[in-house]
Amino acid sequence: MRILFCGDIVGRSGREAILTYLPRLKTELALDFIIANGENSAHGFGITKTICHELFAAGVDVITSGNHIWDQREIMSYIDQEKRLLRPINYPATAPGKGFIITTSTSGKKVLVINAMARLFMDPLDDPFAAIDALLKQYPLKSAVAATILDFHGEATSEKMSMGHFCDGRASLVVGSHSHIPTADAQIFPGGTAYHTDAGMCGDYNSVIGMDKAAPIHRFTKKLPGERLIPANGPGTFSGTFVEVAETGLAVRVAAVIQGPRLRNLLPECE
Repeated sequence: MRILFCGDIVGRSGREAILTYLPRLKTELALDFIIANGENSAHGFGITKTICHELFAAGVDVITSGNHIWDQREIMSYIDQEKRLLRPINYPATAPGKGFIITTSTSGKKVLVINAMARLFMDPLDDPFAAIDALLKQYPLKSAVAATILDFHGEATSEKMSMGHFCDGRASLVVGSHSHIPTADAQIFPGGTAYHTDAGMCGDYNSVIGMDKAAPIHRFTKKLPGERLIPANGPGTFSGTFVEVAETGLAVRVAAVIQGPRLRNLLPECE
């Protein structure tokens, strides 16, 4: 089974990058399943019902999120209706929505998608390790699901890598989101779990992590409140993570995927 995780979608440029590159990637990589982190897709902050529909229509099967999931208030009611939109599993149980879904790929195989948020330099949520451990024990690879993908939304690379090793042998892919910068460490751990510290973003890389450069530079140089951050609106680049999963549910191949005008393009070869 071939699965693509699309990094954080930032604003209109990120959405346009999805619409531009995803149809071709779906064909060229012979994808069975597509996940995208959409928490910055609505002008950089949150996601809306309309954008969810746009992403699903573009071929995305599940949308994950993170600390900006509640920025658009309309999502609080919508997320209970749309099970394919996830919020981090370690939010309190009283929060709307769910942190995981078991759904079916185009090839008819069950896929478990988990969304969790790290805690270092992030909101003080419940323990993500305990929440994920319980879920992996409840839905083991091969016997319960054909693949398990974890989007671990976090700031610290050490916490992300710790989660990857914690899940080794029990998940198909542990991929990080949130930092908006693609890392060069896509690998398969000894137990067979694919890992990538951060998939990067889908957005304008002529920016400060997807945002127009002026306001962040003002904040860093003046140490004063400035204008509200707004997404950069130049041509978008697609960044993501590709994983190929064997019948065991473990990974046989993982690679970064980058397509667009700013970064060095990367595309795994597929027969």
